[in-house]
Amino acid sequence: MKVSKQVFSAVCICVLIISVNSNYSAKAATDSNSQKTANAAADNKKEWQDTFEVDKKNLVNVGENKYFVLIPGYCLHYKDGDDTLTITVLDETKLVDGVETRIIEERETSKGLLAEISRNYYAIDKTNNAVYYFGETVDMYKNGKVTWHEGGWESGKEGGKFGLMMPAQPRVGDKYYQEIAPDIAMDRAEIVSVTETVTVPAGTFENCVNTKDGSALEKGSGTKQYAPGIGLIRDDGFVLVKADRPEKNDTKKENTK
Repeated sequence: MKVSKQVFSAVCICVLIISVNSNYSAKAATDSNSQKTANAAADNKKEWQDTFEVDKKNLVNVGENKYFVLIPGYCLHYKDGDDTLTITVLDETKLVDGVETRIIEERETSKGLLAEISRNYYAIDKTNNAVYYFGETVDMYKNGKVTWHEGGWESGKEGGKFGLMMPAQPRVGDKYYQEIAPDIAMDRAEIVSVTETVTVPAGTFENCVNTKDGSALEKGSGTKQYAPGIGLIRDDGFVLVKADRPEKNDTKKENTK
């Protein structure tokens, strides 16, 4: 069958157009995938925030973040098998790095015996409710007696700087240091979700913050989850059993310094 020159030319042009469009689509898809990969790599390489622009005059020792309660008398009870953890906001303060901080005690038992007591120093920004961590003292127990101290530090001493415990408005991708004490404690957290639904013995909670926690000083990571209006409800194996909130009349105390 004979094909005219005009028909042959038209066919060639169509083939050329199809080829160009196919190459363009393939390139566009490749570019899109490359951009997604680049964006993911950029997120992974996002720097850990270790400096926090805070006016210390705005830091007080009583207040409440959506995911962190800093009110004297507030108490959280956890269990991990036979082990227990009790976190209590004490009616005590301590001046650390020029800030009157609130003391939160963490008391942990192992197999029915006291294993650790730590006194942690916190302050909350009254302008936005971000919570900052100023250090801790730690007592490790064996057979009812203090045997050693581990990981104690204070902001403003030996290179220590306060870290961020809970942002004012947690966002997925936030990466920040909670403890900044070179060679002692360099704990940090990354927010991986703010919409988790979590069930623990204390109940089912929606819109929970889920963090991936680790340290710049060692490998490995753990998981913590925080519920709105409650605070920490899961710390790896420890799960919240009960939350005790003080009477409203007791929550009006506030540092005026």
